[in-house]
Amino acid sequence: MTPTELRALIRTVPDFPEPGIQFRDITTLIAHGEGLRAAVGHLAKAAQQSGAEAIAGMEARGFIFGAAVAVELGIGFIPVRKPGKLPVPTIGIDYALEYGTDRLEIDPDAIRPGQRVSIVDDLIATGGTAVAATRLLREIGAEVSSAHFVIDLPDLGGATQLREQGVRVDALIDFEGD
Repeated sequence: MTPTELRALIRTVPDFPEPGIQFRDITTLIAHGEGLRAAVGHLAKAAQQSGAEAIAGMEARGFIFGAAVAVELGIGFIPVRKPGKLPVPTIGIDYALEYGTDRLEIDPDAIRPGQRVSIVDDLIATGGTAVAATRLLREIGAEVSSAHFVIDLPDLGGATQLREQGVRVDALIDFEGD
């Protein structure tokens, strides 16, 4: 399936989570077997071309696409978790959200120093989570030079923020104006 065909599988939910927001819901894409397989295939090709030696995905939807891409490529998957979810000592990073702060954590033994890691996630909007994950992975020695998304909301600037961190960004689908 082409990215245009995949776009048709993504449901738009108006006024969620608040009035004026057009929520891009991937549930309909991941429920469609052929569509999910195609999206993972496109992401895997991009990650492979970037030279990825491992895939990192942020909790929770990044686990869906990131783990599938890692399996497709036969490489490891690094879960970037919400606080308190890992049973071992972690390294974490706090980052700003639109209304408050959040935290990501990772097992510092999950990668080798210098390992080329690509980030995979469902969507990039404002970029806060992806930029925080990039910084955290770099802190433990990863070389993060690419990030691959199913959806980009370019008007929110997240991809631009990642590019300013030296990360090559691509997405299968852009939803302009949202």
